[in-house]
Amino acid sequence: MNKGDLVELVAADLGGPRSHAEKSVRAVLDAVLEGVERDGSVTLAGFGTFERKHREARPGRNPRTGETLVIPASSTVAFRPAAALKRVESRSESMVAVAATD
Repeated sequence: MNKGDLVELVAADLGGPRSHAEKSVRAVLDAVLEGVERDGSVTLAGFGTFERKHREARPGRNPRTGETLVIPASSTVAFRPAAALKRVESRSESMVAVAATD
């Protein structure tokens, strides 16, 4: 699923025009980005937590030349799913396992 698919699902659920759903999805995503930038994390109960993580500088290797180099420190955003989302994931995995044995 991509952002367009999400907008379509929201539009169908709201029963309104696609443009309203698109504005709503964009507003939620912008709010999450702003919250992570401002507060360092955003928790959506029952869904998960978006959290800014800092990576220290670390040694690495250029795969082409084999030369050793230092990968600079950086920041990224990590997502930690809530228990409810983990249950959905494990149901999907068990469905795949059952299909593979058929």
